[in-house]
Amino acid sequence: MDSPVGEMAQQCMTMAISDLNASPSHINHPLKLILHPRNSMGQPLKALSSAVELLENEQVEALIGPQTSEEAELLGELGDRVPIISFSASSPLLSREKNPNFIRMTTNDNSQVGAIAALVQKFGWRELVIIHEDSSYGNGIIPDLLLALHEGNARVAHRTVLPPQARDIYVEAQLYKLMALSANIFIVHMSASLASRFFIKVNELGMMSTGYGWIVTDGIVNELPVMDRSVLDSMQGVIGIRPSIPPSERLHNFSMKWRNNFFTNQHHQIPEVNVYCLWAYDSVWALAKAAYHLGPTTSMQKNDSANELAHLAAIHSRRTGSDLVHTILRGKFTGLSGEIQLKNGQLQQPLAFEIVNVIGRVKRIGFWTQWNGMTQGLNRSNVATQSPSLRKMGSIGWPGSSSAVPKGQRVMPKTGKRMRIGVPFKKGFKELVGVELDPEKNATIVTGFCIDVFKAAIDLLPYEVKFDFIPFPDSTTGSYYEDLIYHVYLQQYDAAVGDITITGNRSSYVDFTMPFTETGVAMIVPIETSRSTNMWIFLQPLTVDLWLVIGAFFVFTGCVVWTIEHGDNNEFKGPLAQQIGMVMWYSFSTLYFEQREKLISNLSKVVVIVWLFVVLILTSSYTANLSSMLTVHQLQSLPKGESIGSNVDSKLIKTDLINLPFKNPSFAPLDTVEDSVNALRDGSRNGGVSAIIDEIPYVKVFLSKYSAQYTMVEPSYKSTNGFGFVFPKGSPLVPDISASIAKLREDGKLHLISQNWFQNRSLFTNQDSATKVARLDSYSFRGLFLITGITSTVAVIASYKFRKKQSTTAQHEVADQPVEETFPP
Repeated sequence: MDSPVGEMAQQCMTMAISDLNASPSHINHPLKLILHPRNSMGQPLKALSSAVELLENEQVEALIGPQTSEEAELLGELGDRVPIISFSASSPLLSREKNPNFIRMTTNDNSQVGAIAALVQKFGWRELVIIHEDSSYGNGIIPDLLLALHEGNARVAHRTVLPPQARDIYVEAQLYKLMALSANIFIVHMSASLASRFFIKVNELGMMSTGYGWIVTDGIVNELPVMDRSVLDSMQGVIGIRPSIPPSERLHNFSMKWRNNFFTNQHHQIPEVNVYCLWAYDSVWALAKAAYHLGPTTSMQKNDSANELAHLAAIHSRRTGSDLVHTILRGKFTGLSGEIQLKNGQLQQPLAFEIVNVIGRVKRIGFWTQWNGMTQGLNRSNVATQSPSLRKMGSIGWPGSSSAVPKGQRVMPKTGKRMRIGVPFKKGFKELVGVELDPEKNATIVTGFCIDVFKAAIDLLPYEVKFDFIPFPDSTTGSYYEDLIYHVYLQQYDAAVGDITITGNRSSYVDFTMPFTETGVAMIVPIETSRSTNMWIFLQPLTVDLWLVIGAFFVFTGCVVWTIEHGDNNEFKGPLAQQIGMVMWYSFSTLYFEQREKLISNLSKVVVIVWLFVVLILTSSYTANLSSMLTVHQLQSLPKGESIGSNVDSKLIKTDLINLPFKNPSFAPLDTVEDSVNALRDGSRNGGVSAIIDEIPYVKVFLSKYSAQYTMVEPSYKSTNGFGFVFPKGSPLVPDISASIAKLREDGKLHLISQNWFQNRSLFTNQDSATKVARLDSYSFRGLFLITGITSTVAVIASYKFRKKQSTTAQHEVADQPVEETFPP
C-alpha cells in the first residue's frame, strides 16, 4: 500500500464495492461484499502471512491483489482453497496448470512482444540490448521477446540482468559496461521502482543523449503518470508500450469521480486513472457477479493456528472456492477497462496497444494492432482507421531532443573509434579509385566509382558507421592487391575499398560483400576500316530466294498489265514476239524511268502504282545493305604469340580468371588508360599489344574515352566474380553492406553512379556482327509481295468480267436491230 499502484488499487476497489452496493440490481441482494485490506509491504512472505491471517481470522472467500508476480506465485500455494485474483501480476511464468484457482485480471507480458518487435523493425534497428530485472516478472517475457525480435531480423547483442533491489553503484557499473558495447538501442523490462532509479543513472551517465534509443514495456509505462518529476525528466525521449483502453461514458464518469475524491494526497498528485486501478475495479465486479450468481454460503469456524505457517494445511477448502473460480472464468461483461472475458485463466490480449513517447509529458504517438501493425488512429472499437505508417504519426522526440531516428550504431563502439578503410593508391584508373593528397590542408581526398558506391551503401545502413580512408602504400612483394587484402586479414585495416576482385583464394581468409560491378572480363581491340574486293558483291545484299521472287513478280506484273491493256490499247498489240518483249520491257523498266507506253485502263494503273511502291522499298533496302557491305568495320584478328595487355592485377587474368583463346600469349602490364592506348597504337610488332583483356569496369573506363577507335568484344571464356568490398572474417558489416548494395541496384542508384563515372558506356560487340551484314530474304518482304499479288489478281479478274459484260451487251444490241426487207425492182 506504500506504492502508488497499491494505494490507487485499494481506492479503486473501495469505489467498486461502493458502486456495487449502490447498484439498482444489487441494492436489495442479501449478499454484500466486504473488503479486508492488508499491506504486503512489497514482501512476498509478508503477503503470504497476511493471506493466511485473512483466511483463518476473517474467513475470506477470495483474495484479490497480490501485486507482484513473486507474491502471486507464492500465494498460489493457497489457490486450491480460495480464488486468487491478481490485477497486476503479468509474468508468463504464472499459469493455472500449477495453480488452478489463480486468475489473472491483467494482460500477459507476452502479449506486448509483437508491438515491441514491430517498433524495432519499423525503425530498421538490427541489433540491440535487453535490460531486464532478475525476477519472475523480469525473466518471464524473455523467451518470447527473443523469438519475436529474431523473426523481425533483429539480433540481441547483449543482455543485462539487474537484481530487483540492486544498489545504485551496481546499476552504474552495469551501465558503464553497456557504454562500451557497440549497440545503442535498448529494451528495458523491469518494475517501475527499479526503473525509476535506473533511468536517473542512465541520464547522469549521458546515455539519454542523441544517438541512443530506449523502449520500455507496459509495466513501466503504466506507472509513468505517478512517477516523480525527476524520473520523467530523466526519461525524455523514451518510447513505450501500454494497453489501449477504449473510451466510454462509464469510464469518463468514473474518472470525474476519481478526480473529485482522490485528486491529491499527502505524497503526490494523481493526474489520471491508472490502468491497474481499472483492472482492480473490474476484478471486484467480476468476483461480485460470480458470488451473486452462486448466492451466500455458511461461514467457517475460526482456526486457532492462524499465525502458524506450519499449520497452513489446516485451512480447509471453502465449498464455493472452485465454484467461484469456474463462475468467474465463464463470466463476460463490459468493465471500465473494456470487454472482460477470461481465456485460459487470464484477461485476453488487448485489441490494441498504445505507443507513447515521453517528451515533456507522456504523449501518445500511435497504436499497434495484431492485424494492422502500426497505425495512426483507432475507432471506438479499437479497429485501425488508417493505413499502417509510423512515419505519419507526427513528431517523435528522441533522446537528446533529437528529431532524427537513432541509427542503432553497432559496429563501432562509443569510444569514438573510427574504421580504418584501406584504399589502393596507384597511378591509373582514377575513375575507379583516385587518391589525391592536398598539401595545403594536409588531407587525403579519395574519389571514384568504388568510393561512391561504398559511401552510398553506408548511408543506407540503419546505424551510423564512421570511417577514414587510408591510402595503401606501394607493395613490397609485387602483389599489390594481395598485400592490401593481407593487411585486412591481419586487422591492420578494418576494411578495404577499391577495385578488388573477388576470388576463391582470397575468400578463404577475408570476407567479401556481394559484387557491386558487372561480373566477367572483356577484350578491347582496335577497329579498322576495310573495303570489299569481291566482284560479285552486288548480288550479296539479297538472298537467292529473294532474287527469284522479285524476278517472278516482275514477269507476273508485266503479264497482268498486258492482259488488262491488250484488248483496247494498240501499243500492246502486234506480233507474238513483239507482245512478249513488251511484257518484259514494261515490267523491268519500272526500276529506272517512266514508261513511254500509255495505260488506258484504270485497273492497270492501280496495278502499276502498287508495283512502283514495292519497287521503291526493294531498291532502298538493296542500296542500304550494299553500302554496308562495301565498307565494314572489322576487328583485327589475333594470331599466335600476340602480346596481350592487362591492368596491374594481370596475374589474376593470366592464371586464375580466364582460359584465353590464344596460344602462348605474352602479357604486358598496363598501369593507366594512356598506357593502354599507346600500346594498342603501337601493336605487338612495335613493342605494344594487339588487344587488352581486362575486367569489365576497367574496360568501361577505357571506352568512356576512346570508344571511337576501339571496341569491346564479348568474351566466350570464363568470367570473374566482379569487385567487392573486403572485411575481416566474421565482420557483421558484410551482410548489411551486401543488402545495401542489392538495394542500390534495385533502386537504380548503382546505375546512376556508374553513369556518372562512365558516361560513354559501350556495349559488347560480337566479332561476327562487326564483320558481317545480314542479307535480306523474301520472308522480310512477304507483306509487300502479298499486297501486289492480291492487287494484280483482283485487277485481272475485274478486267475479265468487265470485258465479258461488254461482249454480252454488244451481242444484244445487234440482235435488237430491225431487219430491212429488200424487194426486187
